[in-house]
This record gives sequence, structure tokens and C-alpha cells, in this order.
Amino acid sequence: MIPETIIYNTENLNSEALILLYKNILKPRLIEEKMLILLRQGKISKWFSGIGQEAIAVGVTLALQNDEYILPMHRNLGVFTTRNIPLYRLFSQWQGKANGFTNGRDRSFHFGTQEYKIVGMISHLGPQLGVANGIALASKLKNLKQVTAVFTGEGGTSEGDFHEALNVASVWQLPVLFCIENNGYGLSTPTSEQFRCEHLADKAIGYGMESHIIDGNNIIDIYTKVSEFAEDMRKNPRPILLEFKTFRMRGHEEASGTKYVPKSLMDFWAAKDPVMNFQSFLKEEGILTESDIVLIKEQMVFEINEHLEIAFKEEPIKPDLEKELKDVYAPFEYIEVEIGNETQDIRFIDAISQGLRQSMEQHADLVIMGQDIAEYGGVFKITEGFLEQFGKDRVRNTPICESTIIEAGMGLSIADMKSVVEMQFSDFISSGFNPVVNYLAKSYYRWGQLANVVIRMPCGGGVGAGPFHSQTNEAWFTKTPGLKVVYPAFPYDAKGLLATAINDPNPVLFFEHKGLYRTIKQDVPTNYYTLPFGKAAILREGKAISVITYGAAVHWALEALDDNPDILADVIDLRTLQPLDKEAIFTSVKKTGKAIISHEDTLFGGIASDISAMIMENCFEYLDAPVKRVASIETPIPFATQLEKQYLPKDRFEEALKLLLTY
Repeated sequence: MIPETIIYNTENLNSEALILLYKNILKPRLIEEKMLILLRQGKISKWFSGIGQEAIAVGVTLALQNDEYILPMHRNLGVFTTRNIPLYRLFSQWQGKANGFTNGRDRSFHFGTQEYKIVGMISHLGPQLGVANGIALASKLKNLKQVTAVFTGEGGTSEGDFHEALNVASVWQLPVLFCIENNGYGLSTPTSEQFRCEHLADKAIGYGMESHIIDGNNIIDIYTKVSEFAEDMRKNPRPILLEFKTFRMRGHEEASGTKYVPKSLMDFWAAKDPVMNFQSFLKEEGILTESDIVLIKEQMVFEINEHLEIAFKEEPIKPDLEKELKDVYAPFEYIEVEIGNETQDIRFIDAISQGLRQSMEQHADLVIMGQDIAEYGGVFKITEGFLEQFGKDRVRNTPICESTIIEAGMGLSIADMKSVVEMQFSDFISSGFNPVVNYLAKSYYRWGQLANVVIRMPCGGGVGAGPFHSQTNEAWFTKTPGLKVVYPAFPYDAKGLLATAINDPNPVLFFEHKGLYRTIKQDVPTNYYTLPFGKAAILREGKAISVITYGAAVHWALEALDDNPDILADVIDLRTLQPLDKEAIFTSVKKTGKAIISHEDTLFGGIASDISAMIMENCFEYLDAPVKRVASIETPIPFATQLEKQYLPKDRFEEALKLLLTY
């Protein structure tokens, strides 16, 4: 008998549709049962079970069109099977083999596939919510009339990304289905210890968002209601929050077990099993016979075993060092756009503005996002006038939510659009650190997905802005494989390198020193042009010493050399820190025999440390003195002028330079 708590309303669903629902909800259950056996046999390493929750993944997926993106989580095997991904590819993925989706570089459902319009999670659960916003924004800008569905658990709703994503989706009226699988526990922590509200759906009220509660074990309710919502959202774009009440019958992952769950609760939800109840209903209604069910199961078990055999026979991945290193960054064929004859003497800040504007003209799919960048023109007025030229769709003011806006940039990239995200100050990137280093940086390496995002980073001291508006934090990112880091010192370089950054399909951190914005001028070509990454500028040539630097420290070095015209030095402006022009550094040091490296960042852990180590490893026999590093002192950057002057290495550089020359 069907428990009274599950009532199936099959109005407008014929037998064919009901059988399709049954087959789709049954397949992940049978796969899971097999996986649990393989786990005990040691043939797979880990498993996050969705037994008891299959109806949600299957119902939502069937309600969406095949060209609409879904962003699932650990327990959403039904998303992948309902989108008809060949099972052997899933099995290979779980075994870390090449027929999977990540070349053995990640496991479980930590992958995406453009072919099936699925974007898998990362272990930091929150970012995918903001990524869904970016995909939905692209749909809205392109007028595709599509819905994006993204999953999270009740535990994930406590993360800041959840609140930021809902807020932005509501403000921008994005067609996102936020699907919360409320299964009662975040690992072992019950919902009573996670939030005080009775229903998670109530959280939507604070964001002016529509929400609904759905029985997560009722496949009919899920499919019909989500179908209805999705159809309406395509016509009337807006976000909807759905709370699915359900339960997982296994542990968070198999090793954790379920001892913390009261037996009465397990028994209650076991009686609401979404697969067995629906199967019983179809039998009682005469839609399926017992022999029909046996035949369907036999066919699925045969398919599962057949595809497992393919995966088991597949050879393990053989490590290939060259391939591993090559796949950290997406290929980028630099195309040089020649510099025109017409120039204009402009400031650093004007070059950034001009370069950004011309890139907006070059790329109709480029969107810029940031706080106060539209009507106000940004706190530095770099985007002043952009709104009038490009419109609000492409010049987007954002709430104060760095994390989800960076994630939205990732979503735009998944949907084949470009974005530039402005940090009002580079210091504020700490509020969006996770998606930069764990999502943008790793997506291409993990599953070949471009992260076509440029993050503009106004940075640096010398302007009395104190500890939270003056950091030059490039070293946070030069350490992270997958990111490119650009740090120009002159208007000419800033404009050309910004154009290249926007052309590059890899994520780029573009540092702009605030102290240079209005103090440095230069003749800059008025036309659109590009400059290559990984190519340092040799500003001066000499045989006495190699000065290696970037950013504002370039100007401090030039000033010191102007004051000491007898010192004949090579001056290398690195311009880009990742990729780094090692050849220019080594060639210079081998010529001069002495090297001094200067940067504004604090000394320990700065990029000068790595450059020094590289020189020692590659040029040791050419050196006539130890490599010298000059940087800011080991404190946060202070506010008071006299303290900031002491902090910065500008005045110490000349002394260190002269001392090294006398070694």
C-alpha cells in the first residue's frame, strides 16, 4: 500500500510519461546499489549516496530542456543519468580513468560537461550558486528564454555564497531555480543546529524572491511543479527558491554511517522511499505489471554491468608530465594588433579607461561588473561614460558581494561570454578569494572549461589609504597554478596588456597601482592594440647590475638611477608575473653578475623570493654577489604618511643598490 503521505496526481500525464519517470528514477537507484557493493570490494574509493533523494534530481532534470544548464551536487546522480551520459564514462570518472571527464584529476561529480549542459560542483559548496547566476545572466542577455537550475543542501544555505547569490539573482531578476535538498542533516549536524527558521523556503522572503516547498520524495509533484515554474520563468525571467523536503538513507559518505540518526526517523523516511512507492503506485494503477518491472530492471542491470566491464578494462591513466603542465592553462594564441602612429599624452588611469572602452567595442559579448561602475563611473571614474555608450546590460552595478560576482563571471564564461570584474580595491578580493583560487584557477585543468574572466585590481600604497585599501597582494595569486597575473607600470603597457588580458581565455588578475593612476603620463597610441604576456620590458641597459622590478617600484628604481647617473644598470620591468619572462632575467644576470629585485609587497613570501631562488639555481656560476631583495617591511601597511613612508621600500632601494655594487 502507498503511505498516505505520498499522493500522486497524474493529471495530464499519460502512461508513457509515467513509465519514463519510473525508468529515470530507477536507474540511479540500481547504479547506487551496485556502487555500494563495489565500494565494499575496494573497487571505488568513495561514494556519496543519494538513496532516498533520487526523485529530486530526476524530476528537476526532466522538467528542464536538454539545452538548459543544471549545476548538481554529490547526491544528484539522477541528473547525469537522466541527461543520458553513457554509464561507462561515469564509471571511468569514478575510477580516475581517461574516459571520465577530468583525466583522473578529480573524482565523484566534481566535473562538468558542455555536451550535456551539466556543471558539477567543487568541494566548497557555495560557489556554484553564483556560477548559476552568471549562466542565467548570459541567457537573459542573449534572450535565449532558458532556465538554469542549481542544487545545494540545507547545510550549504548557511554559506555566504548562498545569500549573495540569492540577493544578486533577485536584484537582476535572473531565471535561476535554486533547489535546496533539505535532507535533515549536514553530515551529522541536524537542521535544528543549522538554522532557526522553520522552512528554508522562508529565506527567500528577505530577498523579495518567490519560493515553494515541495515533497522531495514525490516524483510526480517535483516534475509537474518544476515544469510549470520553468515554463513561466522562460516567459517571465525571475529566480525561484525551491525547498525539497527529503531524507538521505545513507551516511554523508559511506564511511560516516548513520548512527547519529534516530531509528524512528529512519523508519519514517524508509516508508516514504521515492522509488519503491512510485513503483507500487504504477503497479496498483495497472500501468506496469510485475513482469514489466522485472524486465526493466534486468535491462538496466545488464547495461550497468556491461558499462562497468568497459570501465574496468580501461587502462589506468599513465602520468604524462608534459601534458599535466600543459593543461593548467587553456591554449591562447596571441594575436598582435599593431600600434598605430597617432599617440596622445595620457595618464595611467586614462590608458586603463581607454583600453577597457576599446575592448568593449571589440567584444560585443563582454560584460563589466563592479560596485558603482555604472552611473557613478567607478570610484576612480575609469568607467565614466560607459553606461551611456554600452547600456546597463553590459555595464552592471553590483551589490557588495565580491564572491558571487566573481562566480557570475565564471558562469558567463561557461555560457561563452567574457567578463571584467572590478574590485573596488584589490584588498577586497579576500571576500572573493575562494572562487578565484578554487574555481577559476582550476576549471580548465579539471574539465577543460575556460574561465574567461579578468579581475581588475586597483592596488598599492603611497596614497595614505591605510591597511584595507593599500595592499599589493599579487603574491596571493602568483602561487596559484591556473591564474595569470599582470602588473604594468606605464600607461602604454597598461592599455595593451589589458586588451590582451581580455582576449586571453584564462583567468587574469590585472593589477593597477592607484599611486600611478594620476601621476604617470606617457604617449600612448590612440588605437586599439595588444601586448604579449610573458615579455618583460628592458627599460635601460648597463653592465654593472640587473634591477628586476614591476609596478610602482619600477619608478622608484628609475628615480634612484637618475640620481646616480654613474650606475649603469639593466632595468627590467617584468610587466607580467605569471607568465614570467625568465629568459630576460637570466640573460641580464649572466651579463651583469649582480641582481637586485624590488617590489612593494612585503618581503617574506613575495615573488622576489622565487625570482631570487631561480637566479641562484640557474645563474649561480655567473654571480659576483648574493642576490638582493628589497621590499616593504613585515607589517600591514599603515595610514599615517610618515609610517607609510617607513613601510614602503622606496627610500631603502638606493641604499641597497649601492651596497650591492660595492660587494
